[in-house]
Amino acid sequence: MQKKFVPVMITPFNLKARIDLGMVEALVDFYLEAGVKGFFANCLSSEMYSISEDERLELTQHVVRYVNGRVPVVATGSFGLTINDKAEFTKKIYDTGVDSVIMITGHFANVDEPDDILLERFDQMFSLTGDIPLGLYECPAPYKRIITPAILKTLLATNRLIYHKDTSCNVEQVKAKLDVVKGSRLEFYDAHTPNAVASMQMGAAGMSSISGNFYPEILVWLCKNVLEEDKQEDVRWIQSELQRVDPLIHIAYPMSAKYFLQQRGFPVRTISRAHALELTPEQKQTLQQIHRDFLGWCERLQIQPVQAAALPSH
Repeated sequence: MQKKFVPVMITPFNLKARIDLGMVEALVDFYLEAGVKGFFANCLSSEMYSISEDERLELTQHVVRYVNGRVPVVATGSFGLTINDKAEFTKKIYDTGVDSVIMITGHFANVDEPDDILLERFDQMFSLTGDIPLGLYECPAPYKRIITPAILKTLLATNRLIYHKDTSCNVEQVKAKLDVVKGSRLEFYDAHTPNAVASMQMGAAGMSSISGNFYPEILVWLCKNVLEEDKQEDVRWIQSELQRVDPLIHIAYPMSAKYFLQQRGFPVRTISRAHALELTPEQKQTLQQIHRDFLGWCERLQIQPVQAAALPSH
């Protein structure tokens, strides 16, 4: 089965730091032209903690409408102080037309609370949200709550989960969870680019990593070719390249992604609500070098990078 790349979407802002919906459309076109198989809207990369409830809904709805069924869209919904609040917002996000509403694992128990409390609250959430298809996201904020294979098995038995975005960054943990989800309808996506090849070869549905906001064509190529026997030399090579640059693109993210897209010719402003600092000259030089590396990767793998000029104007 074809592996899928699902980007965690960044949010472009205008000069007044309001969401630039025209540029959101341009980004959707860019991702689709690169060959992505879905979208994760309203996520950490989207600066979801720095936008209002109304903006989260407006952004998600705009993405859903513009994508118009071409690929699935998921979005985070577990916002609010109480479980009731989270359930209400989940319904609102679902009403935008997304295929699944994603729950942040760290929203359901404090860092010092045990897993039985976590399960209790998920149980409440399930009972308050009817038959809305749900997913899990081990988001790094407010803190990273990694779901154990045992917890995943328990939650899977409810038949409500269809999506999981894993940030354990641990191949053994990933393998144990993939064993649990085998045969279910849950699609497992690894967020950790250095794990890409191992995860997909062990059965993950695909990848959903921030690197797709820099060079989605490369991740799409990897998803397409990771199981092809005659491509394994290139697969290993590009995995090592991605692993090498991965820590560098995380610095000053998502500002780094916006700057990188500028290097690629996309008129995305380097305005971020989540990262207030300007990029340093050194950070810019690093990203410029990675951009040159990216063009070299495309040459070796015979990938035609998406050109900004070839996209519809907005």
